[in-house]
Amino acid sequence: MADGNSSDEDFSDDWVLYSQRPEWSDIEPLPQDDGENPVVMIQYSERFRDVYGYLRTIMSRQEKSERALELTKDAAKLNAANYTVWQYRRDILKALNSDLYEELSYIGSVIAENPKNYQVWHHRRVIVEWLDDPSSELALTESILDMDAKNYHAWQHRQWVIKNYNLFDNELFYVDRLISEDMRNNSAWNERFFVLKHGGFTPEVLEREVNYVMTRVGLIKNNESPWNFLRGLLQQGTGKLGQFPTVVDFCEDLYNDGIRSPYLLAFLVDLYEEKYFDIVAAGGNPAEAEEYHVKVQDLCESMANQHDKIRSKYWRYIAENFRRKASERATTGSGRNGV
Repeated sequence: MADGNSSDEDFSDDWVLYSQRPEWSDIEPLPQDDGENPVVMIQYSERFRDVYGYLRTIMSRQEKSERALELTKDAAKLNAANYTVWQYRRDILKALNSDLYEELSYIGSVIAENPKNYQVWHHRRVIVEWLDDPSSELALTESILDMDAKNYHAWQHRQWVIKNYNLFDNELFYVDRLISEDMRNNSAWNERFFVLKHGGFTPEVLEREVNYVMTRVGLIKNNESPWNFLRGLLQQGTGKLGQFPTVVDFCEDLYNDGIRSPYLLAFLVDLYEEKYFDIVAAGGNPAEAEEYHVKVQDLCESMANQHDKIRSKYWRYIAENFRRKASERATTGSGRNGV
């Protein structure tokens, strides 16, 4: 059993080693086996060696008892990332038919101290599944997200709960609060998209969300999160970036007002490329198509030379790829992808 790193910080000064506890006198602890010639000897603390030595013996005997359960708690306190400890704890909980609501309370406190630990969140999920009761999960994740609004594990757990127990009803209200507090919270924007995708992109939803995101882009133009949301919304909902004239007008108004956010310019590159190929495919006005062709080239050059210089090679590739597709479309009459 790999023990990993240890910490004694959470133990009180009056904590007694298991080797000094009379109730454990029947157990001979098994030491860590690092082989005959270990490359690096880990300097475990005395407390760590003591707890894990007794845990190895208990596990080798497959003892499922209250004292074994308490031992796993001490082992987890020393190394909350040890998945073997949590698995054995679950085995004991099952064997003893333990009160799982007490376990929820316990693991909630562990998560509060280790909010970015995968193993503790996984343990929580298993207990919720056993109970088939998600009633505490939204409140728990909200408390963790209040500390760190972008905690990946909390969001992952929250989405799992919402999806598996159909708790979508009030999520948009919660997400709206987070976005109002921090419009650059990409996790909240992702959660909004997650909820909308579940309900479906009806015309009413699309119109509402387009207005919602444009309002927020208008407040902070150079904000990647809502631009990504807008792009995903239009591509998933309509398959076209230019489906809503209000969006086209909004973006062009920003540009004409002198806004040069790279996220706006990147959106316009894709929008104008889309318009170019739509005109060509429909046999439209060649002069209008050429206008969009020039706009795509100019915007890519602007990004490469001024507004997104760190990715200059990328934007030159985008420009060249567009020229290639446009040329192939002109000579072969193939579709927008030009291949």
